[in-house]
Amino acid sequence: MSQGTGENAPQHEPDGTPLRRGWTTGACATAATRSALAALLGGQFEDPVTITLPGGQTPAFALAHEANGPGYAEAGIIKDAGDDPDVTHGALVLARIERAQAGAGISFHAGAGVGTVTRPGLPLPVGEPAINPVPRRMMTGVVEELAKAHGVAADFRITISVRGGEKLAEKTWNPRLGIIGGLSILGTTGIVVPYSCSAWIHSIHRGVDVARAMGLTHVVGSTGDTSEKAAMARLGLPLEAYLDMGDFAGGLLKYVRTHSVERLTIAGGFAKLTKLAQGALDLHSGRSTVDLHFLVEMLQELGAGGQSVEKVRAANTASEVLAIATEAGIALGDRVAQRAHEQAQAIVGQASRVDIIIVDRGGSIVGESG
Repeated sequence: MSQGTGENAPQHEPDGTPLRRGWTTGACATAATRSALAALLGGQFEDPVTITLPGGQTPAFALAHEANGPGYAEAGIIKDAGDDPDVTHGALVLARIERAQAGAGISFHAGAGVGTVTRPGLPLPVGEPAINPVPRRMMTGVVEELAKAHGVAADFRITISVRGGEKLAEKTWNPRLGIIGGLSILGTTGIVVPYSCSAWIHSIHRGVDVARAMGLTHVVGSTGDTSEKAAMARLGLPLEAYLDMGDFAGGLLKYVRTHSVERLTIAGGFAKLTKLAQGALDLHSGRSTVDLHFLVEMLQELGAGGQSVEKVRAANTASEVLAIATEAGIALGDRVAQRAHEQAQAIVGQASRVDIIIVDRGGSIVGESG
């Protein structure tokens, strides 16, 4: 379940029970669009409604809402994210289809709860509804298919809404990315893989894109709120420069390797960045661990006395090791930061300069790479 897990790799609970996959907002919006257009053209909603995903899968969706009137039809589907802790799980995704003027083609519009793009750098122009390219292609495909079957031109307005999406969006990166007013309609495969955290990694990538489009040359990936605040106080960069990297150091570093910035700072807690120094790219406690022998070796390199080394050998946590080193006047934080820098720089290459800031639980900087 770590960063880099393949799309088709099976996911399981600790007891071996397979985790249930779910459907993206893009898949739900596509199914709702198909059902609404079927009602507009043929007088009857498709329920259940079946669509074909980019990978060829053909899931069926039950309708949770239907409405129609002069020149329009609207269908809604409740998003099922499976066993993934997705913020949009259980949200009602609505598609309203209206006839457009002859020759107008297919247009997309943001209804209540769907955001609008206000900054460059995203895969959509400024002013467009935050309905990503793959969901747009999926919806376009079902509209063209049904229009052809009924012998009419594919001239329709598609308005996508998400019930309560404005509040849900506050729990996402959208405000910082400049997507205002609601959620994004996402998905490249139509399938939500439990704990793949694809939406989080997608947001990291879009954060880099927005920063680059704004002309920012320095971005900061933080493992959490405490380290982000410390980096903000130290660096004083615009808000758009700060990325909530979480545990996905690899997701950020690999993207910056091909989408370079002049400078990348990674800020995080001592334990998480010790893992990066060891070579781990997924810093989650369930997917990588701190090697105390690794820290002992660094302490010895720094000239730690036998008493401090023995205390570290008996320590239970990385925080305890840091406290022992601090008490002994040993700059262990700086050494870990330097080793983390070496690992990160090797991944990014020479296009971007990487530096590291290590922060303790109280928000104080306890290590820097230089």
